Formats: sequence, C-alpha cells, structure tokens
Amino acid sequence: MKIAIYGYGNLGRGVECAAKQASDVELVGVFTRRAPETVKTLTGVPVYAASDILSHREDIDVLIICGGSATDLPEMTPALAEHFNVVDSFDTHARIPEHFVNVDKAAVASYHIALISCGWDPGMFSLNRLYANAILPDGKDYTFWGRGVSQGHSDAIRRIPGVADARQYTVPITAALDAVRSGTMPELTTREKHLRECYVVAEEGADLAAIEETIKTMPNYFADYDTTVTFISKEEMDKKHGELPHGGVVIRSGRTGLSSEHTHTIEYSLKLDSNPEFTASVLVAYARAINRMHKRGVTGCKTVFDVAPADLSPLTAEELRAHML
Repeated sequence: MKIAIYGYGNLGRGVECAAKQASDVELVGVFTRRAPETVKTLTGVPVYAASDILSHREDIDVLIICGGSATDLPEMTPALAEHFNVVDSFDTHARIPEHFVNVDKAAVASYHIALISCGWDPGMFSLNRLYANAILPDGKDYTFWGRGVSQGHSDAIRRIPGVADARQYTVPITAALDAVRSGTMPELTTREKHLRECYVVAEEGADLAAIEETIKTMPNYFADYDTTVTFISKEEMDKKHGELPHGGVVIRSGRTGLSSEHTHTIEYSLKLDSNPEFTASVLVAYARAINRMHKRGVTGCKTVFDVAPADLSPLTAEELRAHML
C-alpha cells in the first residue's frame, strides 16, 4: 500500500514513523504548505508542495491528512476526498456528524473512500464504548482523558491572536474516577470529571486578559470545564512541556440478571508516551483497512464503526484465526 502524508507536524512525523514499522506500507511522499526545501523528514522521504498534490494522484493509495481539527480538517478532508482515498483524525466530537456529511458527499461523488475521526478518541475509545454498550445495555458510560496533552485543544489555543505557543493538559478528577470504578454509576457533569490546564506563551505586547477570556469561553473546547491559564516563557515551555504524553480510560458499568442483581465493569485504558505517535499508528492501520475496502468497491465516508477488525491487520484471515482468536 502506498500512502502519503498531507501536513508535516507532530502527527505527520508520527505517521512517518508508523509507516516505517509496517512491512506492507510504502510512504511515497510528504506534502506541506511550507516551502518544501525547508522541510527535513526523519527518514528522507521526498517532500512536495501541498499545491502539487493532484499531480501525484496515481502514486497514492491512501492520503493521510495530518491537519488540525479546529480549521484545517473541515476544509481539507472534503476537498481531498474528491481526488484521493483519505484518512483524518478529526476530533471535535460535537461536529463529527456535520463533518461526516460533508466528507461523504465528496467521497461518494468521486467514488473514493474516506475514514474520519480516527485515532484513540475518537477512534479506539469509540469502539470500546460501542462494544460495552452492546454487551451491557443496562448501564452507564464514562470516559476520562489524561493527564496528558491534547493536540487538538493546544492547536485551538495557538490559533488565538497573540498566542505564540500553547500546551493544554486534560486532567481527570480523581474523586470522579474513584466513584465510577466503585460500580455505583454516579451521575457526573462534564465539569465534575475533568480539569483543563493551559500553558501559554504570549507574543510580545499581547493582551493577556483577552487571551485568557477567549480560552475559557471557547465552545466545544473549554467553556464547559474549570480551566486554568498560566502564561510562561518560551524557555519554560521548551523545558517543561516539550513532550506530548496522554492516555485515559473508557469505563462502562452495567447490570445483568432477572432483577439486575449483578454488577459488571468493563474498563479499557491507554497510557501513551507520545499522543501523536500513537494516533499516527492508528491512522496507518485504518489506512490499510480502507485501502482493502476500496478494492472491494466500497466508497463514501466511514468511521471506525464501519471497519471489520480483520481489515486492520496485515495478517491473513488464517493467521488471525490461528494466533489471535
């Protein structure tokens, strides 16, 4: 399978690493909005201008789009799905239905396949929520993220005028997590489950109060959470916040029995040294799946719910039955 990367930031570099580990994947190029001669890749793969992408249509089985969810992917994914099979990691949960409709229209019209909102949440966590709901219909779902850096939320802050750099940490509230694990199925508001910690490097002369207010009132990102904003220097950012760890848990507690007398808890957890590298690894696995699906004639927009597990693996069906079933 020949893949290409569109956008070469942390996620794009993660895809480059993931492709190197996949024996059935060839990375044929990186496409960037920067001047190509200024971009140095980790593995020496060729770099091209994003504006030249259409001249490479015949060379690419799946294009992995590594843009931000705030403003990039809502425009990039539908536009590129007109010409390529694509995968993205759109993670603004409230806008996924809208994004799906826009991408589906483009992919269906051009006979391509597109997979959106792929990563660990949405993505792997989404699958575990679905499985647990199907198995324990009488129950409640809980998702906790962190403590870790959210790439999408950090990107949203960096797009605020006057912000030079930013990191946003999502922090689970311990008391809420303990209550859920007890099996009592508590009712928790969004604000009761997580805190959001923002570390911001402001441009010289920027209005700090305006930046803080914009962050704390941003819909779909911070407005529903207790959020702290701390302004720091670039040196402190580089020294203390250079890594991108993350993780979290999906929990469902449910009851079975004629009188619902037995309680069960399903928990799926992730602890990630590198959020972008793990997300990129998921993207590459799903690129393999949609490439196979497209060869079978499948078109249109898909999510992780539409992909059979066997299509993710480079192993044959016989090998999967022998070693993983």
